[in-house]
Amino acid sequence: MLVIIFAFILFIMLLMIVFLLNFYRDPKRAIPEGNNIVSPADGTIISIIDTSDGEIKINKGLFGKIRTFTKDIADECYAVSIFMSPLDVHINRAPIDGVVKSVRREKGHFYKAYDLEKSFENEKNEIVIEDKKNKIKVKVIQIAGFLARRIMCCVKPEEKVNKGGKIGRIALGSQATLIMPKNKVKLAVKKGDKVKAGSSIIGYVK
Repeated sequence: MLVIIFAFILFIMLLMIVFLLNFYRDPKRAIPEGNNIVSPADGTIISIIDTSDGEIKINKGLFGKIRTFTKDIADECYAVSIFMSPLDVHINRAPIDGVVKSVRREKGHFYKAYDLEKSFENEKNEIVIEDKKNKIKVKVIQIAGFLARRIMCCVKPEEKVNKGGKIGRIALGSQATLIMPKNKVKLAVKKGDKVKAGSSIIGYVK
């Protein structure tokens, strides 16, 4: 009996080690050249919103949501959301060359019965990057889940970043949303597409 229990514990430990090695993997990526915008995350595109509202609500899978401004990027924007499963690489990468203009983190809200609008709001971190050469600004939103609220951001305001360079990581099943100016971008993806951070082209700069 003790041998069976020991074998079971050893099996669980091995599964955990394999899972963690898989989760923290950091594969090299071929960054495409040219005036394009690459994916900030690995995963599946679950929504593409075309908006001129200035502020939008973005759903986080079946549970949770965030609210974000788009007017700080442009009057009309695309919001492309990418779902990252636990099996995806969870490193986030810069969609464009440029300078980090701002980094803003907000804690989530969970089951606030007195304020239904804030119930199930996820923790998020917003990174705005501006490329003055191509006259474009984008926003990457790192969105954490409720069970694993671990967002790591490794860039700061006024820091120069290269397209495809690492800007952070989100733990476990999470989501990244990319806000882009509609008048400057021609979309190259659709809902349901699989994308890779740093190598998949989300759109082309007009």
